[in-house]
Amino acid sequence: MSVLGQLEPKKVYYYFEQICNIPHGSGNLDGISSYLAKFAEDRGFFHIRDASNNVIIIKEATAGYESVEPMILQGHMDMVAVKKSDCDINLEKDPLRIKTEGDFIYAEGTSLGGDDGIAVAYILAVLDSEDIAHPRLEAVITTDEEVGMEGATAIDLSMLKAKRMLNIDSEEEGILLTSCAGGMRMDCHIPVTRENDLDGTFLKVCAGGLLGGHSGTEINKEHTNAIKLLAITLQQIRQKIPFRLVEISGGEKDNAIPREASAVVCLPEGQKDAFVSELNRIEKEEKNEKKSKEKNLFIRCEETQITLSSVLDNGSTENILSFLVLLPNGVMAMSADIDGLVETSLNVGILKTFDNEVVASSAVRSAIETAKHKVGMQVDVLAKVFGGYTETHGEYPGWQFDPDSKLRADMVRIYKEMFGKDVKVEALHAGLECGIMIAKIPGLDCVSFGPDIFDIHTTEERLSISSASRMWDYLLEILRNC
Repeated sequence: MSVLGQLEPKKVYYYFEQICNIPHGSGNLDGISSYLAKFAEDRGFFHIRDASNNVIIIKEATAGYESVEPMILQGHMDMVAVKKSDCDINLEKDPLRIKTEGDFIYAEGTSLGGDDGIAVAYILAVLDSEDIAHPRLEAVITTDEEVGMEGATAIDLSMLKAKRMLNIDSEEEGILLTSCAGGMRMDCHIPVTRENDLDGTFLKVCAGGLLGGHSGTEINKEHTNAIKLLAITLQQIRQKIPFRLVEISGGEKDNAIPREASAVVCLPEGQKDAFVSELNRIEKEEKNEKKSKEKNLFIRCEETQITLSSVLDNGSTENILSFLVLLPNGVMAMSADIDGLVETSLNVGILKTFDNEVVASSAVRSAIETAKHKVGMQVDVLAKVFGGYTETHGEYPGWQFDPDSKLRADMVRIYKEMFGKDVKVEALHAGLECGIMIAKIPGLDCVSFGPDIFDIHTTEERLSISSASRMWDYLLEILRNC
């Protein structure tokens, strides 16, 4: 049975629920892309589905709007698919278990994908309508935005006519975004040497209970990074107890602040009690330091069995922990021009151990292109100091503020007329696809907006029903009067 069937506007929530029923985490988009292409085909719309699974759908203007300038409606079809450790959903195959509570839609045990499922739902609802007035609409629904904007980078937009674009990928009602940071992904490969000496006690150490969050929009909130917390904890203990690492890992997405990280360590016989005592001391310290920021923080350990036949030697253990302790993370610089805006940041989002190396993946962001590359250089030099190297991918440009944007001026006016208050015009320290689109369509006039979505990229993500309904009305008024 439908969970959202009683909500208004019905078509918006119908399509949002349909999207939630199709697995669509980044990199797993064949199903949702096929659904979008079939949607267009069934309605006789011109559409293109490219090799990257991007989908473009064209709907001609309604009567009376033939001479109005066309509009691009743009969002991305992928979501950051994360789940709680005890959740039995297979995010590659299973639908989300969506629920409602009060004013919110959420997914039981997983992220919701309101970022950017609500944009796709809006777009489909407009395209499927027979009574909404609008100019020619060019819907551009891209892939793998959450892992480097790869779909937007690959897409061919040469057939489009519009010079105006509504990017529906913001998560706060009452704010129009008109510029954003550029970014890139960096993978640090640090080599390790293993040995077959398995004498000792094996403990699994876990750091977690953290808030996590979006590494762009929430990096300034100083949410604790589980990978950094674990590394700093283990480095402190190793100053007293010479354990060796078996493996160390954490995080799920490089653009999400990691909530959990874990390591398996091999202790000398007879050192377990001393290790646990030191761990408990550090946990108490960390809880005290972060008591106002991370109320559920924990660092704990338990004895475990291993299936591996080797452990990292002492030198590699020291190398890896030292590298992780020194690896930059968090806000690197604040803007001198816009009060409260993060200018440059780095988030260590994923850590994995392989046979011969440990790989740390980070998202680097900056509103200034040269500053972005200087942070990248810093990370690259650090990796080389520890005998490793870096790989850079998923780079995308920023979006520079346009002081003469007519679309922005119209949207500011319409918001005031509809809601009786001024909308805020802001910049964002996160990646949006607008910069890439502008590079492909010179002179493109862009504004990004959206409804309230809280705790995106986490298992606590929730979409405000009332806000999504208001922003739907706002979208329709923009299409009628811009």
